[in-house]
Amino acid sequence: MTAFPRAPLPLWFALLVAAGSGPVLDAAFPDRDWWPLAFVGIAMVLLALRGRRAGSAFLVAFVAGESFYLFHIAWTSLYLGPVPWVALSTLEALFVGLGGLLIALAYRWVPRAWPTTTGRVGLLPVIVAGLWVLREYVTGNWPYGGFSWGRVAESQSESPLAPLAAWLGISGLSFVMVWLVVVLLELCFAVDLERVWRGALAIGAVALVLAVPAWPTPTHGTTRIAAVQGNGPAGYFDNAPPNAVLNTQIAETQTIEDQKVDMVVWPEGAAQPDPTRDPDTAAILNALSRRMDAPFIVGTITYRDGKYYNTSLLWKQGEGAVDYYDKRHPVPFGEYVPDRAFWRPFAPSLIDLIGRDYTPGTRDNVFDVNGVRAGISICFDIVDDQLLTDMMQGGAQVILAQTNNADFGETDENQQQLAIARLRAIESGRSLVNISTVGSSQIIGPSGETIDSIPPFRPGAMVADVPLGTTTTPATLLSRGIEYLVAGLGLFGLLVAFSARRRPRAPVSALRRFR
Repeated sequence: MTAFPRAPLPLWFALLVAAGSGPVLDAAFPDRDWWPLAFVGIAMVLLALRGRRAGSAFLVAFVAGESFYLFHIAWTSLYLGPVPWVALSTLEALFVGLGGLLIALAYRWVPRAWPTTTGRVGLLPVIVAGLWVLREYVTGNWPYGGFSWGRVAESQSESPLAPLAAWLGISGLSFVMVWLVVVLLELCFAVDLERVWRGALAIGAVALVLAVPAWPTPTHGTTRIAAVQGNGPAGYFDNAPPNAVLNTQIAETQTIEDQKVDMVVWPEGAAQPDPTRDPDTAAILNALSRRMDAPFIVGTITYRDGKYYNTSLLWKQGEGAVDYYDKRHPVPFGEYVPDRAFWRPFAPSLIDLIGRDYTPGTRDNVFDVNGVRAGISICFDIVDDQLLTDMMQGGAQVILAQTNNADFGETDENQQQLAIARLRAIESGRSLVNISTVGSSQIIGPSGETIDSIPPFRPGAMVADVPLGTTTTPATLLSRGIEYLVAGLGLFGLLVAFSARRRPRAPVSALRRFR
């Protein structure tokens, strides 16, 4: 066995493979949802990186990242054009490039430090997978709160591996996926064909075992929830009248007024103008709440102390807003412009489209709805691991995910978000109501099954008895500790390998004495 693997691909071909990995990996996500292609895409990236030096590794990984994000988040260009789309893709690709550089170093240093089959098949996959998760962690948290969209685990909401989210969370699932690919690749590079087949069968058995068990999701009782999708022109950039979405929500809610429910959920930004300041909107909510004898959970835009907030209100007739949650992490360059004075000169016409800056909220994200503890998620909140942890620590029995996907039209953004919501339901062991202004709206059970749904871009309502979760999954118990652990293993292993590879080797004659 050589001291370290040579690059199996020349640089020009590695760049082509890296560029091709983007559309392959993207096809694993909705709307195509060909989830096995995620493993193919990961393998293409790792093959292109294997044996590369630092400079070429960064270039190869950057190309892979750019290719993936240009396909995966093409929906950002629908209203804003190519500049934000390319800028965000390029920023994320820079992080992928740095992560790829570290992985390439692991491919070079680990076999030098531990030049055995155990080092190649045992330690190297753990370190490489850990470094992959480390990169996903960094992109999900920095800058300006990060962008967690596109983690490889988010492609597996419909796959046999989805139940692993309850055990390991989304980051842990990403780790397992990359680990499996690295192990299989290393076995394929082994010279002993018999060892390859034995190893492949062993890994296949491990994958099967990992895919089968599902964390038990006991429930205690149900709550009857109505969720309304008005299909109104609720986009930020479509210049719709302020009450356009409100009118569609009212019309569709009136079709289920005779239903006996425990709560009614409207999407993000559905109750505008703000009922806490507009008496007409408040009167409408009071009337609907009185007729249905149920509280409403509605999204709106509030203005307090000179600041705007993306807010969810718990509204009861005769009492008004009895609780509220302000979105904790508004989307940078979407819901606010950080460091506006710095960024505006680069693209003033685009920056000026963001006319108001939402302020991050500080309140807890759980409502007590007549004795039912409901976790509240507003739009891209759903990708934030910490907010899910906060819900579970707040005793949430069900999750209400309010969103407005109108600005993304009939792109695959809403299906991507729904897939993340499904993984969150599995991860937390909680039913989840994903209600959008235009779709995709579904009620998802704690095991990831669909309880009810509304076709996208059609008005409709879901009314269902939703199970209330009581379990604590390992993923929510350990919370982000899993992410920190596997990312830390990757970084620590790389540093140890760097140190170990510098140790002077014993002379060949001395080694022979101990054989």
